[in-house]
Amino acid sequence: MRLLAAGLGVAAGVSLLGLVWPPADRGLQDDAPTTAAALADPPSRPITVLLIGSDADRRGAVRNGAAPPGPANSDALLLVRIDPRTGLQVLNLPIELAVSLPGDKRPVALGSLYRRGGPALVADAAAELVGLPKGQPDRYLVLPRAALRELVDGLGRVELAPDRTMRYRDKAQNLTIDIQGGLQLLDGPQLEQVLRFRDGDRGEPGRRDRQQTAIESVLQQMGQSQQLLRLPELVGRLQNQVDTNLTQSEALSLLAASLQPGQRPRFRSLPLSAPVDAKQPLRELAPESADRPWPES
Repeated sequence: MRLLAAGLGVAAGVSLLGLVWPPADRGLQDDAPTTAAALADPPSRPITVLLIGSDADRRGAVRNGAAPPGPANSDALLLVRIDPRTGLQVLNLPIELAVSLPGDKRPVALGSLYRRGGPALVADAAAELVGLPKGQPDRYLVLPRAALRELVDGLGRVELAPDRTMRYRDKAQNLTIDIQGGLQLLDGPQLEQVLRFRDGDRGEPGRRDRQQTAIESVLQQMGQSQQLLRLPELVGRLQNQVDTNLTQSEALSLLAASLQPGQRPRFRSLPLSAPVDAKQPLRELAPESADRPWPES
């Protein structure tokens, strides 16, 4: 019943979002964009997107190709809020966070919900954790590993400075990680290695820090004028490699709002254990109705 309700909520949200997405998409017209504003018209109100980093190599893969083997898991969970006025805000949801589901006797890891109920169940749990309004998040995007590599290679590599040398080998996963520390240009497979690496000292928190650094680097690369020319075609190529309810024109609209000059993304992470009132700072993801132009239902 929860999955059905979430599905109906997504369907209703799709119809309502027709009121906030611009009817025309300049990014898909003949004029090549040279600024982020030329990609498309931004949405008329803040949009929240659930980003799920999947450990499956490709969209629709039966097995994850990771450890432990089985259906795809979520290696990263992010709530991304794109505000056309103030830019990008990212809330990292720890995949090891314990959550309780109706009917379960014991709490389960938040990262395990994707294999149990797909994006709908993850979105439902994330909305309850953060206190999002009904119908949020507006959209979801599941990014498998192959799509991540395609994104980075489509941008022509990204600049990153790993804080340490990363070496790891797992024959069962056919995984080899060999990355030097220090400033360098990384291609898609190399950035995938950085994001998959988990050391014994910092574990998942260390991976979340590297996710933040990688997101900043990718956005910085996207915002360069020569990269803006590639974005409409790159978004089109990625459309069939990800699982999402974002259309191509909506994706470009969100990029236009996210890549505004002079704005940097703001990052936070949901604490693993905190008092109830610690949710209060997270309300920026769900501001009061007077502060946001939500469409009337």
